[in-house]
Amino acid sequence: MVHSGGCSAGDFREVFKKNIERRVRSLPEIDGLSKETVLSSWIAKYDAIYRGEEDARRLTPRAQLSAASELILSKEQLYEMFQQILGIRKFEHQLLYNGCQLDNVDEQAAQIRRELDGRLQLAEKISRDGRHTRFVSADMEPLYVEELRSAVNLLMANLESLPVSKGGPDFKQKLKRSTMNNSFLDMGDEGDVLSKSDVVLSFTLEIVIVEVQGLKSVAPNRVVYCTMEVEGGEKLQTDQAEASRPQWGTQGDFTTTHPLPSVKVKLFTESTGVLALEDKELGRVVLNPTTNGPKQADFHRMVVPKSSQDAELKIKLAVRMDKPPNMKHSGYLYASGQRVWKRWKKRYFVLVQVSQYTFAMCSFREKKAEPQELMQLEGYTVDYSDPQPGLQGGRVFFNAVKEGDLVMLACDDEQDRMLWVQAMYRATGQSYKPVPPPQNKTTNCRRGLHKPSVPISLDPSQRQGVEGLISADPCRFDHAALFSVLQKRTLQHRMNDSFSCLGWFSPGQVFVLDEYCARYGVRGCHRHLSYLRDLMEYSESSALVDPTLLHYSYAFCASHVHGNRPDGMGTVTAQEKQDFEAIRRRIVSLLENQITHFRYCFPFGRPDGALKATLSLQERVLMKDITTPVPPEEIKNLVRRCLQSAAQINYSQLMEYAQVKADPRASPGKRLEDAMRLGELCMEVLQQNDEHHSEAFSWWPELMAEHAEAFLSVYAADMDAALQAQPVDSWDSFPLFQLLNNFLRADPHLCDGSFHKHLQALFVPLVVRYIDLMESSIAQSIHRGFEQETWHSVKSLTHNLASLPLALPQMPSFTAPAWMGPPCESTNGSATSEDLFWKLDALQMFVLDLHWPEAEFAKHLEQRLKLMASDMMEACIKRTKWAFDCKMQKAGRSTEFRVAPPLCTMFNVLMDAKKQCSKLCVLDAGQEIDRQWQQYHSKIDVLIDEAFKDMISSLVAKLTAVLDGVLSKLSRYDEGTFFSSILSFTNPGMDLADTYITFIRQNQDALRDGVADELHVDEVFEQWYSGAMKAACVWLADRLDLQLHTYQLKTLIKIVKKTYRDFRLQGVLDATLNNKSYETVYARLAGEEATAAVKSGDGLQGISMRDSDEEDD
Repeated sequence: MVHSGGCSAGDFREVFKKNIERRVRSLPEIDGLSKETVLSSWIAKYDAIYRGEEDARRLTPRAQLSAASELILSKEQLYEMFQQILGIRKFEHQLLYNGCQLDNVDEQAAQIRRELDGRLQLAEKISRDGRHTRFVSADMEPLYVEELRSAVNLLMANLESLPVSKGGPDFKQKLKRSTMNNSFLDMGDEGDVLSKSDVVLSFTLEIVIVEVQGLKSVAPNRVVYCTMEVEGGEKLQTDQAEASRPQWGTQGDFTTTHPLPSVKVKLFTESTGVLALEDKELGRVVLNPTTNGPKQADFHRMVVPKSSQDAELKIKLAVRMDKPPNMKHSGYLYASGQRVWKRWKKRYFVLVQVSQYTFAMCSFREKKAEPQELMQLEGYTVDYSDPQPGLQGGRVFFNAVKEGDLVMLACDDEQDRMLWVQAMYRATGQSYKPVPPPQNKTTNCRRGLHKPSVPISLDPSQRQGVEGLISADPCRFDHAALFSVLQKRTLQHRMNDSFSCLGWFSPGQVFVLDEYCARYGVRGCHRHLSYLRDLMEYSESSALVDPTLLHYSYAFCASHVHGNRPDGMGTVTAQEKQDFEAIRRRIVSLLENQITHFRYCFPFGRPDGALKATLSLQERVLMKDITTPVPPEEIKNLVRRCLQSAAQINYSQLMEYAQVKADPRASPGKRLEDAMRLGELCMEVLQQNDEHHSEAFSWWPELMAEHAEAFLSVYAADMDAALQAQPVDSWDSFPLFQLLNNFLRADPHLCDGSFHKHLQALFVPLVVRYIDLMESSIAQSIHRGFEQETWHSVKSLTHNLASLPLALPQMPSFTAPAWMGPPCESTNGSATSEDLFWKLDALQMFVLDLHWPEAEFAKHLEQRLKLMASDMMEACIKRTKWAFDCKMQKAGRSTEFRVAPPLCTMFNVLMDAKKQCSKLCVLDAGQEIDRQWQQYHSKIDVLIDEAFKDMISSLVAKLTAVLDGVLSKLSRYDEGTFFSSILSFTNPGMDLADTYITFIRQNQDALRDGVADELHVDEVFEQWYSGAMKAACVWLADRLDLQLHTYQLKTLIKIVKKTYRDFRLQGVLDATLNNKSYETVYARLAGEEATAAVKSGDGLQGISMRDSDEEDD
């Protein structure tokens, strides 16, 4: 972007803003910090870096001034600019400026007239001699001369249309000129061309009366005043003053049309007589001012009445007569001619400009607005003349010559003659420049009268060659070649300035170039061909040129060459056609190169619309003429070729940028890392292409897709080599697949494209192999893990990973966020089960994160993993059930039996299996599930439920068997047995009941703490309570005919009472607590208690069924 020079500071800022915005938007949300705040902070930091140490408040005015200078340039600024462009030094410019009288508008207008006259003469010479430029057709030769004449006539008409300021408020100018084919005539030949009323002038006079001296005939206290008037105008009066101090300083302004007006100033005093009608005139002065007269105040002797005593009366006054703009020169001359001024005498002459091409030499008399005689200067040639001995009056001579007329003029001063000749030289428009006679130069220099027109005081070495340029005839130069140099240097200056111009000239430069072409007849086609040639040189050197600018110039040249006359030129030279064809071939090559290097010729799509304009220009250049459009297939094939080449170039540039070299000796890890990095850069390149350049190629979206496929195919070679270098059964390449696949499946043009299918073909065997190994590994871990299982509860995944019983294949690292957390909500299972569930979940998440694009294979992978999970679940459940049965078989039936933590862990394993089954063994809801799959999944659910039922039943049976042992011990006290009579003499106490109550409570706590699911714990408690009450009821039913021993009664009452209370505290519902067995037991024990109370009084020692609910522990 920097090297091309076509991007402004605003472009850089926009590119930075878009990139940083895309990156910030991709970040997660941060509490308390909005992304807009982050973006504004980045932009502020960019602005601070770009601005550096400059003060922002001082930067704006300077930037505004620079922008204004781009639009509005004064004449002095244009001079300074082109001095830099052409390498002209300051003193050389001063020499040229003074020598060419660039500050003199009349001289410049006269120079233009002379140049146009020279161009007309050149056209006539070409027509007369037949020396034409070679054209593409011989019929164009006469048309060429007409074009030259038309161009000059158009400029003449434009020059003629410029108004000439007359100087008067009510003067209306008349613009008349003869045609080019007529002779230039004076008033005597064609009086209707210019009349006397056309040259009437308007003058402004300022009369300032200062004071009067020598006034003696009036008393000092008398009042005096002055009047002033211009002949034919109004009269003005000064203020009154005392005769002792006759001073005024009063100014009067007048307007007149007389080149030689008569100004009268009179001095009056007030009359004191009663009968006096007018004031008394003391003196008067009559002046005839001219525009060349003195401007300062001076004393003039006044004419006084004969009887006046004021013989020395003088008045100090100033008369200033302004020169109107259309009055080019004036003064007294001696003149005689053959048609006008036929008698040699002194007259007052005025050179009047009526229009840009019409000048008249007029002689005026005093107090006359119209000239006495006049002569139009068109067609005359003015020059210096030798002295004429036969003419009396005048010291230095000059003349104006025309076919059939000679006007001789003379004046008394050499300097005055030079001014007259110079003014008439400008007015006639003649090509010949009068040169003063050498003797006159010597005389004038000796007398100190001559002032050189070029007041240069530099050394001769510095002036060398400049005088030749000043006096050169512009019509003798090859302006086409000179313009090419001027335009090339101007473009070079423009491309090197601080503005991002893209090849466009500034308005000031365009103004100067347009004026040059119009003034010197540079053909428009030549101008644009030279412009195209210069622009392409910059484009070929990687500088950025606006394709719209190339389009404009090319369209102009193409229209001209094909005869469409964009600038009115119907002739086409052979050289123009040859140059156009050469430039056309260069443009075709240039545009193909730019389209091929679109990422580097138009970085980040900058300038806006440039690439689209380039494609439009390419289509225009391929047109054979200006009407026949290019077949769409042709331009499409061209763009396709360019984009195919662009794919190779972009990838090679990417490799260079990434500094990655294909090294077969590099380690597999390094090669895979390089492939990953290249893949990320490739995706970034394609995203940039889509973001910044896809709009330009919107006519052919399939071509951009082909370009992307070609670009990825080049990358595929390096990717394949890196994957082939990986060791067998290495899974480090899966992140590469996920990276590329996620990008490709999101792009509608690249999804299921050739590269996408190639990527799938590469990774299908790896995925299948990985799943096979993981299935085998998980099966082995189940087998060996359950053989070595201690059935201790696992509280964290870290402990589980540390105690893995077997080295397994490496898991993919890119799915860490999905499976590095706990595999389920609780981790109360065994090490083997938790490891199993974690592996199954991680494997399924791994396949899910692959986002396999092909639907059939993705469905196959999911079904296989679900079936594998179901099989593994079944094996886990069966092994857990088998281990539980073994534990229960080894457990005893005494009150010493406790529910060990491994038994609780086995319950937790089944509960975890039930929870994981819904996630690991069920297909997505979006897929069609067949009946066989539903039956298979139902089988797993039934297996888990049956395992739960069997384990609970086994545990409850074991717990109930302990009560059966206690009751068997009480059976020894049955009435009528051998041991009962012996044991009646002992006092066994309540140890048996207390031991059983402790057994219940500790096992309740173990189950409540060890088993994670409350529902299953409550189910165990309900079945346990029901079994215990049923066992007690059966035992009492067997002894309906027997009276319970006191020890039996006390023990049973305490056991039943405490059992009821403890299970109620554990949350067993009243409906279960007060079941039929409990009511039967309660009634029997209550009856036995009453019987015992009658027989032995307080033999139960306060133990009673009635207060069991209120008794403290």
